[in-house]
Amino acid sequence: MGGRNRIIFENKTVATMIKLYCNKIHNTKEHLCTECLELYEYTLKRLDECKFGNNKSNCGACKIHCYKNTMREKIIIVMRYSGPRMIIYHPIMAIKHLVYRK
Repeated sequence: MGGRNRIIFENKTVATMIKLYCNKIHNTKEHLCTECLELYEYTLKRLDECKFGNNKSNCGACKIHCYKNTMREKIIIVMRYSGPRMIIYHPIMAIKHLVYRK
């Protein structure tokens, strides 16, 4: 996956995972709750500022931890919940995520 596509794909993937988590855990339907929206905006900022740019690995495989501890804890909770469920709700995205990780 080359060019800006990598960052765009990561943005879509994390947005989908946060939305899935928020919908199921916080019982939201159309919008993210305040806490999940804050996490989503933070992850977008981190991706936009990633020093690896288009050559980045999945954030979980990264050697540099650019997230604040509180946000890292929150995204880990979201990923642990949403990750296994992605194969059911968004199978193509889940498979691409696994294929493109480094």
